[in-house]
Amino acid sequence: MICLRMALPASVLLVSLTLPTIGQTSDDSRKEEFVPMQTQSQVSNAADRQLSADELGDLYMARKQYREAMEQYRSLSEQDPHNAVYLNKLGIALHQQTALGLALKYYERAVKANPQYADAENNIGTIWYQRKKYSKAIRAYQKAIKMRDDMPVLYSNLGYAYFSQGKYDASIAAFRTALAKDPQFFERGSSRTGSILQDRSVSDRGRFYFLLAKSFAQAGNLERAILYLRKAKEEGYSQIDDVKKDPAFAALLKDPMVMDLLAPKPAESAQP
Repeated sequence: MICLRMALPASVLLVSLTLPTIGQTSDDSRKEEFVPMQTQSQVSNAADRQLSADELGDLYMARKQYREAMEQYRSLSEQDPHNAVYLNKLGIALHQQTALGLALKYYERAVKANPQYADAENNIGTIWYQRKKYSKAIRAYQKAIKMRDDMPVLYSNLGYAYFSQGKYDASIAAFRTALAKDPQFFERGSSRTGSILQDRSVSDRGRFYFLLAKSFAQAGNLERAILYLRKAKEEGYSQIDDVKKDPAFAALLKDPMVMDLLAPKPAESAQP
């Protein structure tokens, strides 16, 4: 359920998405675990030389050896107790072992060490999101955005938290901002370093897909809008006909795929 976004990093991950990544079919919505973001050449190059202590920790993370990564980052943070990056990575290693209380402790220490470290503040929000404390998650994501307003992942996380709280207009606004900052964000994520988590789990998948379709339609990405409208219908979203009266979808109404998607089933159109 966490999208270890090493921000779709070079050192690490993408962890358990409950929703399919953009562009996947619904058959691809199985859970993902840590997906190493290192290329084969990077791993080979690392094997050809002596790894630094933090590189070794990142390698353990990429290999899903979370306990070994935890010990490595713990050692590094003891040597340099004011290093926010080490404290944050130690939190991530603990997070992956579902030690959420300890993970939160180290994220908070990371922010204390560097009050402008948006990655760690974001991860605090992810802890609260997983605990279904959505108001606290929203406050943490908003704090992270004040620290760094150029990171689409922060707005995406905020959008998920608003959605889970039932604040759908705010959710759409946050997703639109993420897309405005990076139109391809939902397809490829960002390319930061190895220190940001994302939780994309939601309960009402049909409504979520509909709102995501609306976000893409408002951003002018009609192909993705249609994709997510189809997913919303597949999930049994009961208000799919709202497309016909929502101005955000006006440009789609004459598209053959949308017309087919909104067409009533034969049983529905049959005369009594």
